[in-house]
Amino acid sequence: MLAHGQTVIQYVERLAPKSLAMEGDKIGLHVGTLQKKVQKVMVALDVLESVVDEAIAEGVDLIVAHHAVIYRPLKHLRTDLAAGRVFEKLIKHDIAVYTAHTNLDVAVGGMNDWLAEAIGLVDLDVLDVLQKEAWKKLVVFVPATHKEAVFTAMSEAGAGHVGNYSHCSFQVQGTGTFLPGDGTNPHIGSQGKLEHVEEVRIEMVVPASRQAAVIKAMQAAHPYEEVAYDVIPLDQSGQAYGIGRIGYLPTPLTLRDLAQLVKERFSLQGLRVVGNLDETVKKVAVVGGDGSSFASKAIFKGADVLLTGDIGYHIAHDAQADGLSIIDAGHNIEKIMKQKLADYLLEQLKANGYETKVVASSVHTDPFQFV
Repeated sequence: MLAHGQTVIQYVERLAPKSLAMEGDKIGLHVGTLQKKVQKVMVALDVLESVVDEAIAEGVDLIVAHHAVIYRPLKHLRTDLAAGRVFEKLIKHDIAVYTAHTNLDVAVGGMNDWLAEAIGLVDLDVLDVLQKEAWKKLVVFVPATHKEAVFTAMSEAGAGHVGNYSHCSFQVQGTGTFLPGDGTNPHIGSQGKLEHVEEVRIEMVVPASRQAAVIKAMQAAHPYEEVAYDVIPLDQSGQAYGIGRIGYLPTPLTLRDLAQLVKERFSLQGLRVVGNLDETVKKVAVVGGDGSSFASKAIFKGADVLLTGDIGYHIAHDAQADGLSIIDAGHNIEKIMKQKLADYLLEQLKANGYETKVVASSVHTDPFQFV
């Protein structure tokens, strides 16, 4: 069974919801349609002509990219120019292009987590928090005979997660009453007769983003025709979302050794370093892409070094004056997303019985080289 294009994107957006994208970011479907069956998906960092040629050769129906294929407004679509040929080939071969950019950067388990994990950082935290997810408390009343089924369904749908703990709930027994009226089909009791039933009150915290899914799972597992439940907003906030990560090296390294580690882990020919190469560093901030606007945040949070993909000349001067070392490894380190996202999508598709194939683009798209 082949997955529908929209199904593939649902898995992408489960990892990287659109709501996490920064304002004005060019995410979503850029070319083609998702209203079709998909035999093969390709994950790419950039959608260049060489990548499109690779997709054609591989028989790809859908490209999921990190960088937008339409970023600036198009002034023309000339097929005698390189940019126009990209769109001509995509359309002629019915290849759709979907972009997940800052939403993938911000996502838990997304781009910046992958970059941080690649160099072994531990005790990770968000570098620049953009939002915190609202929490709700879902309270449901269920007959004692079905409490485990309802509790399990809610837990598996995303309720009851507190820190590194799951299946967290508060349960108390009591007596529920109801009088089935005309036209009802009660699971317990009969029309016109007041019933007293031993019930359990189950309370669980739920992220706002999972509220609908948890309620749906709860209702499916609940035996009653009409389910009694409450959704209570909470002042506490849940998961923090934002750009970048900050964490610690398991063992302190010199800036020189950390730079060498970065070169090895990301298969780089070279990189730029700001700071004393013999200085020992331990706390590292990571920002995929252009990290110029996050140097001050890294300093504020006590980072010894900022690892990023692009840094401005004057920003580097300012950081150096403030004692922050910088490793500019190039924007292309984000290529780590190709295999990571491909593996994730393939796992999701297989788990749901789909035979759609997923591959990572093998085309090297870094325009820079060292000589």
